[in-house]
Amino acid sequence: MSRPRTPAVVVLLVAALLASAVAGLALGPVRIAPGQVLDIVLGGPGRRGGAFASIVWDVRMPRVLLGAVVGAGLAVAGTVLQALVGNPLADPFLLGASSGASLGAVLVIVLGAGAAGTAGTAGALGAVGAIGALGVPAAAFAGSMGALVAVYAMARRGGTMITGRLILAGVAVQYVLSALTSLVLVLAAHPDQLRSVLFWTLGGLGGARWDELPLPAAALLAGTALLIALARPLDLLLAGEEGARTLGLDTGRFRAAVFVLTSLVIGVLVAYSGAIGFVGLMVPHAARMVVGAGHRALLPVAALGGAVFLTLADLVARTAAAPEEIPVGVVTALVGGPFFLWMLRRSTRVEGVAG
Repeated sequence: MSRPRTPAVVVLLVAALLASAVAGLALGPVRIAPGQVLDIVLGGPGRRGGAFASIVWDVRMPRVLLGAVVGAGLAVAGTVLQALVGNPLADPFLLGASSGASLGAVLVIVLGAGAAGTAGTAGALGAVGAIGALGVPAAAFAGSMGALVAVYAMARRGGTMITGRLILAGVAVQYVLSALTSLVLVLAAHPDQLRSVLFWTLGGLGGARWDELPLPAAALLAGTALLIALARPLDLLLAGEEGARTLGLDTGRFRAAVFVLTSLVIGVLVAYSGAIGFVGLMVPHAARMVVGAGHRALLPVAALGGAVFLTLADLVARTAAAPEEIPVGVVTALVGGPFFLWMLRRSTRVEGVAG
C-alpha cells in the first residue's frame, strides 16, 4: 500500500490536535460545552469574563498548551535518539534524563521548599518559597544534564561513542538515580512533600501557568527546527555506521553534536512536566508507519503526533478518576508498557544491544 502524502498527514494531525485541545478545554470537573469553549476562545476580550472564561483561559489553556509542547518535544527527541543509537527501543528516558531531573527536583522540594501541596508538578513549582519559582526547573535541568553527561562519558571508548554501551550506561544511571530519589522519598519529613514529590516523579501537567510556557516552547521550536535542518545526515545513519561514513558523514562528531542538542531539549521539557515516559518510544514508530523513515517528513509528523497523544493522555488523567487526578505518566506507562513488550518481542536487534 502506498503511504499518504505528508501534507495530507500534517493537515489531519493539525485537525486532530485542535479537536483534542477543544476537548481538553471543555472536559474536567466543570464541563463546558465545546461550542461555548470556541466562543470563549474566539470571541475576543468581551467574551473572556465570567467563571467559565476563567477556567478556560487561566486553568485549562496553559495545561493543554504545555501538554502539546512536551508531547511534541518528547516525540521528536525519541525519533532522533532512535536514529542516533540505531536501536528501535531507544527513548529519551533510557538515557537517564528523567531520573536525573526527578532527583534534582525532589532534592529542592524536600530539602528547601517546604510543603508543596497537592496540585502536581506546577504545585511543587509554586511552593518553593525563598528558592523562587525557577528553583525546581533549574534543579531538574541540572540533574537531567548531569545524568546525560555521565551516560555519554561512559559510552565513549577510545574517543568514539559506542551505541550499545550508551544504552547500557543509560539503564545503569537510571537505576542509581532512581534509587537515590527513592531514598529521598523515604527520608521526606512531611506527608505533603511526599505526595507532591511522588506526583512529580510520575509526571504531571496540573496547575501549569502561562509564565512557564515560553522556555519549553522555545526549546521545542528551536530544537525541532535545527533537527529538521539535519534531516539528511540523520537519514545517512539509517544506512549503518560504515554506510554513513562511506557517504561522507563524520558519525562521531555528528552523534555528539545531535546528542547534546537533543539532551538540552529533553532537559528543559522534563523540568516543566516531570517524568513522562514512553511518548518518545511509541510516537516515532507510529509516524514511520505513516510517512516512512525520512526525517524531513518524519520529524514534523512525530511532533504533531506526540502533541496529540499527550494532550489526550492528560485529558484521560484528569477525567478518568475525577475529582481525583491520575499522574499523566501513569497513563502513558499503561499504554507504553504493553507497546514496549510488543516491540521487545518483535525486534531483531534487541539481542545485540551490547554492541
